[in-house]
Amino acid sequence: MIGLLILTEKKMGAGLIAAATHTFGSRPSQLEAMDLEYSTAPEAIDALLRKNLQHVDKGDGVLILADVYGATHTNVACRLLARGRIELITGVNLPMLLRALNYRHLKMDELIDKALSGGCGGIICAANPNNARGAR
Repeated sequence: MIGLLILTEKKMGAGLIAAATHTFGSRPSQLEAMDLEYSTAPEAIDALLRKNLQHVDKGDGVLILADVYGATHTNVACRLLARGRIELITGVNLPMLLRALNYRHLKMDELIDKALSGGCGGIICAANPNNARGAR
């Protein structure tokens, strides 16, 4: 099973895990959050990332779900990526996380596709719910 690491600033990751735990009735295994302060140094982020990646990887790799591409923490994470072993998706939201949790028994490429479709599909324009991507 592929491990999941949520990489965000402040308490977003912990909130997503709390929501997933509520949804599933218990906290899913191999799921951790790295909630960083804006001032965390890149070297400290790197060390924490390496530690957390080891913690959630039980042999099938890790998918990192992060908040914003291009922020310091995602730039640091990009240096640790290994195709098929450690991958990164940004724009994390609850539908993306729930989809990833439900499909992490798949191969990494398939899991990435499922997570991306969950993230995009979870964005709904309430005035036009049939238009899942919000275009008018």
